[in-house]
Amino acid sequence: MNIAKNMEAIFLAAVALASVTSFATASNPAQRITPAAVTQAADDTTMTVVTITGKRLTAAEKAALAN
Repeated sequence: MNIAKNMEAIFLAAVALASVTSFATASNPAQRITPAAVTQAADDTTMTVVTITGKRLTAAEKAALAN
């Protein structure tokens, strides 16, 4: 089957599928965040720090990994 000949039908099918999907999901209300969850997140001021230690690869090691 030649896709170039049927590109209009493929486009219309994709638009129809996107429209049906948007209407199907539009009826679900958005979940709301309770104020307690917001204040709890604001009170948590500690930041997680991740330290990564390790040696850098040499050019020969990089070339060996690329193969």
